[in-house]
This record gives sequence, structure tokens and C-alpha cells, in this order.
Amino acid sequence: MLAEWFDQGLKGHTCSPTEGRVPGGRFRIVASGVLELVPDSLAIEARACVLSVGVHGNETAPMEMLGESLARLEAGLLHLGAPLLVILGNPEAIRRGQRYVTTNLNRLFRRDLAETGDEPDRARALMAAVDAFYARHAGLSRLHYDLHTAIRDSRFPRFVVEPFADAPTPHEHWCWLAAAGIQAVLHQHRHSWTFSHYSKHYHGAATFTLELGRALPFGHNDLAPLAPMGRLLEALVEGREPDAGDPRAMTFFRAEHELLRHSEAFRLCFPDDTPNFTEFPPGTRLAEDAVAGETRVGETPLSVVFPNAEVEIGARAALLVVPSPPPD
Repeated sequence: MLAEWFDQGLKGHTCSPTEGRVPGGRFRIVASGVLELVPDSLAIEARACVLSVGVHGNETAPMEMLGESLARLEAGLLHLGAPLLVILGNPEAIRRGQRYVTTNLNRLFRRDLAETGDEPDRARALMAAVDAFYARHAGLSRLHYDLHTAIRDSRFPRFVVEPFADAPTPHEHWCWLAAAGIQAVLHQHRHSWTFSHYSKHYHGAATFTLELGRALPFGHNDLAPLAPMGRLLEALVEGREPDAGDPRAMTFFRAEHELLRHSEAFRLCFPDDTPNFTEFPPGTRLAEDAVAGETRVGETPLSVVFPNAEVEIGARAALLVVPSPPPD
């Protein structure tokens, strides 16, 4: 049933029945592309977990990985021990094989959102689903993994973005991510209104945007490098303590600047295939914009992450980052 819900959700079909049993608990389809799993009894290490995929519709590897975990649960190879909210972020974009339909969904997760349209309406629906889920499980620690892939190669193919917040992330989470094969961490320097930021900002959850390789069509993903991450997700499903690694095995960065696109006459001054985390020395010209002028690297070398000259006007065309020490 869970695999059927997942497959039909990707195709835009309505799944029936809308509730039923799984090993160790029950499921309920909350809304289109939103599934809640509730255990019969909580495991000792249970957390209220939101697992979201497909916020960008062409990022398929996390969908395949999460689909495999749901199939293992339904087959009885896993036993539900924690409440989960499983989300297909942008079903219409998934069906089209596009990053988004009209606008980038992963910049719309704020409660004062005034925009209208498909993606803004979807953002409001997903925010309401997360609010209600955390309210139903108010006594548990909160966690949200928003699973993505990047649109380009990377010096670190598997990395996470930690949303901005005043409170530090508990150390155990870095240990879990290190054991799950994460190679780098990027600390955000300001509010960014992504889905993971929403859960952290409004609900105090431990949250991460996880970039798990490069965006490829369904059926073209090599899931073998993601096996450690799959084991982490399955530990959360069962309410077990995940495996722990040494955070010092990961490379840490913090965002220093956001490079915004201000006009139609905008270009990045480096090749389109430049990998994420490529470092540029002082004085390098990074971008030209008819409104903002040129952007050059100052006295400190900067690395570029998420460069994309084709973003909407006013949107971020790249993050510029510097090395950061690992957490204590």
C-alpha cells in the first residue's frame, strides 16, 4: 500500500484506501502527496520526523531511496517505531520532470506568504501539514530532513545545508550525518525560507536540506553511495538511535554572501559546469549585472555553491562560502 501511494503520488493519481495498517502502526493519507505514519507504541529514541522529497520535481534519487524504505516497511523488514510525515513536495513538477512549474517552491515557506499560484498554494498546504503534525506529536523531539540533489557536480557530492538559527544544532546530529556518508556541511548565515528552514524557524526542529548527488531522471540514479543515508532514514522510521560517526570527517563551511540576480542582463563569469565548492582567489570576477554591476572576490578566497544564472530576477544566483571549524 505504501509503495502504491508513493507511485501513484508521483503520477498524480488518488490512492485508495486512505488509511490502513503497517508493521508496528498505521498510515493515513493526510492530503495529496502527504502521508502520516503513526506507531502503535513509541520506541525509546522516537522523534517526530518529517521526511520530504521532490520539492524540486527533477531531483529523483531521494524519491527512489525513500520509496525503497517505505517498501521495506510495508514488507515487514522494518517496524514502525516513530511518527513520520512523508511528503512529496511538488507532485506536478515531479510529473513534468521539471525543477518547478511556475516558481521555485523552496523559497516560499514563510507564514506571511502573499503570492498566488500553484507553488504558493502548495507551500501553504505543506506548511499547514507540518504545523498539524508537530502539534499532534508535541511531546517528541522534532526533526526534518528535506532531501534533494544538486543541479551540478560538486567537490562534495553529498552535503547538507544547515538553516540559519540562533540555537546550535545538537552534536548528535552531526555524528549521524557523518556516519550516513555526508561529506560537507554548509551553515546558512541568514533566513532563507526553504522548507527545512520553516521547520527550524517556526517549530525549533533539528533540520537540514540534504544534497545527495546530482539531479538525474528516474531510473538513472546510482543509489549505492546513498546506502548509509538510507540506513539513517530507516533508523528514524524504527525509532532507533542511528549509527554515529566522527563529525571531523566532514568539511564545514559557512555562507558569507548571497549573489543575487537583479536584472535580465546578468551573467556568471565562470563556466556553467563549475562544480559546487569551487574556490576562487581574491580579485576574481564572479558575476556581472546591469543593475548591481560586477561582483569580485575580496581579500579572502570564496567558494561558490548553487550557482545558477537562470534564476528569477531577485532570486539567489549563488552562495559564496568560506571554511568554518567543525562543531565542538
